[in-house]
Amino acid sequence: MRKILAYPLTCIYFLFFGLTLLVFHPIQWFCFNVFGYTAHKKSVDILQFFLMRCINLLGSTHQFINPYKLDNSQPVIIVSNHQSMADIPPLMWYFRKHHVKFVSKKELGKGLPSVSYNLRHGGSALIDRKNPRQAIAAIRKFADYIETTNRAAVIFPEGTRSRDGKPKAFHTKGLATLIKYVPSAIIVPVTINNSWKNLRYGKFPMGIGNHLTFTAHKPVKPSDFETQELLLNHIENTIKNSVIL
Repeated sequence: MRKILAYPLTCIYFLFFGLTLLVFHPIQWFCFNVFGYTAHKKSVDILQFFLMRCINLLGSTHQFINPYKLDNSQPVIIVSNHQSMADIPPLMWYFRKHHVKFVSKKELGKGLPSVSYNLRHGGSALIDRKNPRQAIAAIRKFADYIETTNRAAVIFPEGTRSRDGKPKAFHTKGLATLIKYVPSAIIVPVTINNSWKNLRYGKFPMGIGNHLTFTAHKPVKPSDFETQELLLNHIENTIKNSVIL
């Protein structure tokens, strides 16, 4: 019965999701080209709010848990597990005061209304996962931008989405590069749960009635650890230990 109900709700979701991306694409273009970064950033924030409302059409809800106060006068590196594309809007919305940017695969830099435009013009890094040299160079440039502007970088060390909620092995080279070149950053591990259930039946129909949770753990500083290896292990274990299977 649940899956049968998912079919009409998914059609409604896709309709509003697509319309939201199409409507906000020219809005982003106008804000960026006429008023500049600040207006563009606000348009992107509002876009994330409406994308989250689209998920609500599936009978799903979001919960963001963060008992820690973050200073927005210094750079932030947000490290998270990755379960679906529904991970992105809540991270951008709830951390919006930190001007969230992403390390993303280059394929997302074209072809997706609103999403691709923001990735290309909003300050994110587009990497070629088949070209380690290009990827590291892009991340280093991105790190310089985050360090200079005191903004937030989001990175998913798994590299790809988990299809069943079980965390994949972390590939930490990109994260290690970010940490190295953003030395003043506060690092925030985040655990995402139940987002994968949006794709429990595949791309159609979408999963319905899920409670997506985003838990921000205690921020850490690289200087709190004797070695980078200990820091990376702490981040990975903190995130994975809170994944609910």
